Amino acid sequence: MTVAVVQFGGSNCDRDAVRALRYLDIDAERVWHEDGLPADTTGVVIPGGFSYGDYLRAGAMAARSPIMQEVRDAAADGKPVLGVCNGAQIGCESGLTEGAFTTNKSARFQCEHVHLRVERADTPWTENFEEGDVIEIPIAHGEGRFEITEERYDDLVDNDRVLFRYCDADGNVTDEANPNGSTHNVAGILGERDSVAVLMPHPERATLPDVGGIDGESILTGFRV
Repeated sequence: MTVAVVQFGGSNCDRDAVRALRYLDIDAERVWHEDGLPADTTGVVIPGGFSYGDYLRAGAMAARSPIMQEVRDAAADGKPVLGVCNGAQIGCESGLTEGAFTTNKSARFQCEHVHLRVERADTPWTENFEEGDVIEIPIAHGEGRFEITEERYDDLVDNDRVLFRYCDADGNVTDEANPNGSTHNVAGILGERDSVAVLMPHPERATLPDVGGIDGESILTGFRV
């Protein structure tokens, strides 16, 4: 029973994800995308990085790797799947979730801690939070601006698919608290199942006490099946 952390050419957060999961006593291993998912896979992380140098669009090439069909099949079977940063871009590009991620409004790479408001507390990723809780998680991206048409955004809201929004320390969702210009401050969303999520911030970088906060720990415990 293993969480497969999928490694593409250019991934650079796969080791961080494995270390964070193992710290939480969740068995995890890196899986090279050409090798496919192991038979004992119980969950999947699509980690951050710059897969294929972000050519064409961030995540576009990795999304077309054959392993992503296996990931979609795992998601359809109810296994937890989490896309983080570049993994969120890959998740959107491969159809795991709605929307897309594009260049930050600032047109700059941004690496900083941000506050997120928990919009749903009844998912595997947020069951240790209360709705409205404010958590602090780091970001590190140049193409983190979530974009979606207003019609599809309305569908996300109507179906309770928004998981996190950027906010200030008091939980206020404001333009000033939005680090990249994401539509309606969306930082993370769910797929058709609550067990599938993508988010731009890095929970694996907020799990080990010796490197900072631990708010990301409760997100990664969604892999405890």
